[in-house]
Amino acid sequence: MTDHAPAPVRPVLDVWCELQCPDCRTALQDVHALRERYGDRLEIRLRHFPLDKHKHALAAAQAAEEAAEQGQGWPYTEAVLARVEEFDSRGEALLAEVARELGLDADELETALVDGRHFLAVDADVAEGRAIGVTGTPTYEIAGQRLDGGQSQEGLRERIEEIVDGLLG
Repeated sequence: MTDHAPAPVRPVLDVWCELQCPDCRTALQDVHALRERYGDRLEIRLRHFPLDKHKHALAAAQAAEEAAEQGQGWPYTEAVLARVEEFDSRGEALLAEVARELGLDADELETALVDGRHFLAVDADVAEGRAIGVTGTPTYEIAGQRLDGGQSQEGLRERIEEIVDGLLG
């Protein structure tokens, strides 16, 4: 008889983000640092939380879902956040432009925005976020702990690292 050790559980960090949010762009530095430190031992998931105060945020979240379906979710998210200042003046045209720059099917992305095929996925993220108390972005959730970065991101990465280190043993 062979004993099979259970596969190690990989902690999951949910990053509640809004693609028209300058603070979320700043939070990418922490996401990169966490990826570098933990590699594939930590799963980092983008969760959408478009805020009413940003009129293109809902479209951006749906565009990011389409980009993920085309295999470029995080690269697309990062590219849009890198150009967050352009959003107010460029709107949804920026979303298609970023898709083209990344080699995505921009026509399909635009069609997805028109037909709303990703609206329910975004809406589910928003509902789950509200259920756990997310009120702004960026907000992190790991191991049942919610860490709000909307007011200040100072010390959040260190706190996440403490939690992950504890989970990984």
